[in-house]
Amino acid sequence: MSLLTLLQGRLTVPLVAAPLFIISTPALVIAQCKAGVVGSFPALNARPAELLDEWLHQIVTSLKDHDAAHPERPSAPFAVNLIVHQSNERLQQDLALCVKHKVPLIITSLGARQDVNDAIHSYGGIVLHDVINNRFAHKAIEKGADGLVAVAAGAGGHAGTLSPFALLQEIRQWFDGPLLLSGSISNGGAVLAAQAAGADLAYVGSAFIATSEANAAQAYKEMIVQSGAEDIIYSNLFTGVHGNYLRQSVVNAGLDPDNLPQSDPSAMNFGSNRVKPWKDIWGAGQGIGAINQIVPTSALVARLAQEYQAARERLLHT
Repeated sequence: MSLLTLLQGRLTVPLVAAPLFIISTPALVIAQCKAGVVGSFPALNARPAELLDEWLHQIVTSLKDHDAAHPERPSAPFAVNLIVHQSNERLQQDLALCVKHKVPLIITSLGARQDVNDAIHSYGGIVLHDVINNRFAHKAIEKGADGLVAVAAGAGGHAGTLSPFALLQEIRQWFDGPLLLSGSISNGGAVLAAQAAGADLAYVGSAFIATSEANAAQAYKEMIVQSGAEDIIYSNLFTGVHGNYLRQSVVNAGLDPDNLPQSDPSAMNFGSNRVKPWKDIWGAGQGIGAINQIVPTSALVARLAQEYQAARERLLHT
């Protein structure tokens, strides 16, 4: 089954909610899927590792019950994000559980592996791989990924530096499969713009941090609401990979956001003795200026859908 066939008739607005480290839990994923967008979470959020089995059972059961009660508007499918970098000692255990529960969508990050893709394909699952440039996109497809998430400049967390227009057009010159765009997408007009530029779906993360179901500190949610693009800094200090973070969270951690040292990219880590990324240093994308209040996930998706339709109508009358 192709991605677009899997999603047919199940989306309120054409987007995938990005997996948010620590923040995405079953409560958020279920709310996203019921609202009509693909919900996702990083497998590493389930701690200890054995908890992932319980989470997957909870999500599958909740969505199955919802679909039985609402056949006229079935839920969107969900996705699990697997970090395939060598530092992830849980990969094989998490992968086995995804196969056990036949997770419909897998999003792989920080590396592309044929064996992981083969395992997901064994039960008919679909693999999307996130990339920050055309070279990595080629590698992902060569290793068997079904689709790509183009992570452009301005995306929250680990992000690239390329303009979305440049990145999409280079990939679309040779790849006609499922393509998603990530980077500063926080309203429905931007979702439509992503499609106009060549993406099939938008990939939205930061907007879902400021929802009632998100497993984020209240201060984090409020900082998202109060901040704009100028409040985002780009640094590789915290994990060894460049990413976008909220300036004020860096200040609150006792660091100078304008004078951060560079980190060794080979020293991939998910925390340090001093500050912990995602827990103390909060990720966010440049599109947060469109986020003005903390709302339930259903309300956020309804807003995005309304804005998306309004943008389509504006184009039709232009």
